[in-house]
Amino acid sequence: MTEGSGERALPLAVSIHTHGSLHPALVQQGRPLCAKGGQDGGPSSRITLAQLFTGQAPVCPSAPRTDQAFIPAAPLVRQQTRCLLLLGSRIDPPPTQKPIHPPTHSPSKKEPHPPPVKSKTKPNGKKPPTEEKKQYLEPEYTKVRVVDFDLKELVVLPREIDLNEWLASNTTTFFNLINLQYSTISEFCTGDTCQAMTACNTVYYWYDEKGKKTKCTAPQYVDFVMSAVQKLVTDEDIFPTKYGKEFPNAFETLVKKICRYLFHVLGHIYWAHFRETVAMDLHGHLNTLYTHFIVFIREFNLVEPKETSIMDDLSEVLCTPLPPAQNHVTER
Repeated sequence: MTEGSGERALPLAVSIHTHGSLHPALVQQGRPLCAKGGQDGGPSSRITLAQLFTGQAPVCPSAPRTDQAFIPAAPLVRQQTRCLLLLGSRIDPPPTQKPIHPPTHSPSKKEPHPPPVKSKTKPNGKKPPTEEKKQYLEPEYTKVRVVDFDLKELVVLPREIDLNEWLASNTTTFFNLINLQYSTISEFCTGDTCQAMTACNTVYYWYDEKGKKTKCTAPQYVDFVMSAVQKLVTDEDIFPTKYGKEFPNAFETLVKKICRYLFHVLGHIYWAHFRETVAMDLHGHLNTLYTHFIVFIREFNLVEPKETSIMDDLSEVLCTPLPPAQNHVTER
């Protein structure tokens, strides 16, 4: 996974608290996500989850500010910026204090989530042998989104835009958004509460550069993922940002690997920390992010169906657009 500036944009250094400290991978310079500008972007900007979801992330002085997500119009050339694709309505930033767990939604078991069934092989995406009640599948939660339109329209490759450019822009955006979403529950994801990286009774193991298999806690696994992906997306030889520089031949393979690992993180949030997400009233954001990500990887066949099959029940519910009257858009 660890195989892995320009003239278009000012960099933003995204700072996120993970386990009480700044995530080291995100203190580094990230892939440009704001308006066209120079290589050195000045001081880093702290971006809240609400700002990213509402399109209110700070932009560089040379670009006009907008409160709506920006979809680049064709033709798009390399000099133009990467853009934030996920739309959202205005909401208040998530609270900084520890959320209160609503007792009405708390399971009777003392464990924060059901104990996983250990796997002796590499995760293969098989469905769990026994079906358990999943809170995130209940209609009162699945109908909550932050947008009320079909997200499939956002992932289709626009005319006259290079495929690799489109994959790079979307992959970088999803990396940042999923990292931010995980940061909202990171204080609950510890070595004690999540002794293995699980999602739907599947245990994931980390494989290093030499292919050595390592069982680790969920927070360790997520740290490995985020650090490895950050290293890839900031590598100019893999994710070029300068005009005229070509993408490597193995670029699509690397994008597929990144998306597979990001899916694991989303799956773990739903499986182990959906209760905390509901307590913070962020399940609408999680649903929208997950839906956007799934329709993107399906559009370009970036993750094998057998890998994502453990979440097929949720994917089918969320990827089916609800009638406007039933789609509860989160607004405040």
